[in-house]
Amino acid sequence: YQLASIMKKQAQKFGCTIKSNIKIEHLELSSSPKRVILDDGNTYTADAIILSPGGRSRLLNVPGEEQFKGKGISYCATCDGDFFQDKEIFVVGGGNSALEEAVSLTKYASKVTIIHQFDHFQAFEHAIEEARSNPKINFIMESGITSFQGDESLKGISIKNLKTGIETYHNTDGVFIFIGYIPNTEFLKDQLELNKWGEIIVKPDMSTSIEGVYAAGDSITKRFRQVTTAVGDGTIAALAASQYVNDLKAKRKVPELI
Repeated sequence: YQLASIMKKQAQKFGCTIKSNIKIEHLELSSSPKRVILDDGNTYTADAIILSPGGRSRLLNVPGEEQFKGKGISYCATCDGDFFQDKEIFVVGGGNSALEEAVSLTKYASKVTIIHQFDHFQAFEHAIEEARSNPKINFIMESGITSFQGDESLKGISIKNLKTGIETYHNTDGVFIFIGYIPNTEFLKDQLELNKWGEIIVKPDMSTSIEGVYAAGDSITKRFRQVTTAVGDGTIAALAASQYVNDLKAKRKVPELI
C-alpha cells in the first residue's frame, strides 16, 4: 500500500487524473478512438488503453474461510511465510505452485503438510521430487479441508478423507491455499484474445490482440505474480503505449499524397 501511494502521488504530480469507485459499463476496444463508458454517465476516448484488472485466488469455499482470511489463512507464501516461524502449517493444492510454495515455506515453518484431493500431483516431476525429499514436508492425499475453526485467529481445521469419508481435526496456526488463480477478465472475453485460463495473451511489449490495447499485472500470461513483476509489466506497457500514440500523431501530421 505504501508503494502504491507513492506511485499514485507521482502520477498525479505529472498530471494523471485518477477516478475511484467508478464502474466501467462498457469498453469499445476495437473502435478508433477507443471508448470507455462509465456508470457515472461519462465517456472517455483514447488512442491507447492499458488494462490491469488483476485477479483473485481460487477459494475452497468451505465454512470459516472468509472469517480467517488474513488471520491464519493465506494465499501468498512470499507475503506471509515469515509470520509462521517454527509453526506447523498446512498447504492445500497439488500443482506446481502448491509444491514450490510448500518447499519455500519450510524456511520458516517447523512442519508443512500438503493436503491434496487426488492420489497424485499435477506438477513437474522435479517439483514433486523436491517436495517429497524435504524432511519437513508431509502429505495427506485424497483429502480435503471441510472447515476452518478458531476464535480471533485460526486454531484448527477439519480434514475429510475423500475415499473413506473419515473426518479428523488438526490443530494449526496457518493454512496456505494454492488451488488456482482467476484473472478478472470475464468482461473482456468477447473482445480480447484470452488463453484457456482467462489470462490476457500479451506480446513482450505487453500489446494484446487489438492494436493500441496493452495489458499489465496479474491478469496477463505469466508465471510469477508479485508486486515487482507487475510494476515491470506496467513500465513496459506504458512505454509501448506512449510510443504507439506518438507514432499515430506522427502519421496524422504527414499529408496524404494524391
